[in-house]
Amino acid sequence: QVQLVESGGGLVQAGGSLRLSCAASGSIFSLNNMGWYRQAPGKQRELVASMSSGGSTNYADSVKGRFTISRENAKNTVTLQMSFLKPEDTAVYYCNLKVFTYEYWGQGTQVTVSS
Repeated sequence: QVQLVESGGGLVQAGGSLRLSCAASGSIFSLNNMGWYRQAPGKQRELVASMSSGGSTNYADSVKGRFTISRENAKNTVTLQMSFLKPEDTAVYYCNLKVFTYEYWGQGTQVTVSS
């Protein structure tokens, strides 16, 4: 049973920073992809950033230059450092783990950016 536990959401003013962390537990194959998605009210869930176990990264255009994803493979953790936050970054952020055809989600953590 794979579980993802997120932490680090909260309320921040525009221009501020937040750090999200996610820890995966259970039986996890070493070759995988971990990342973060977000879903704002009335919108579809979208990819924010992801990182393969080999170190390849993928970012949404809207967060490039502001967000940085990192991970520790040995600990099965992934972190999203968010800087220069904007009100449009407000959403529930979900940790995601992909292993072959399997996909797992965290429970989500709220990020609210006030203007």
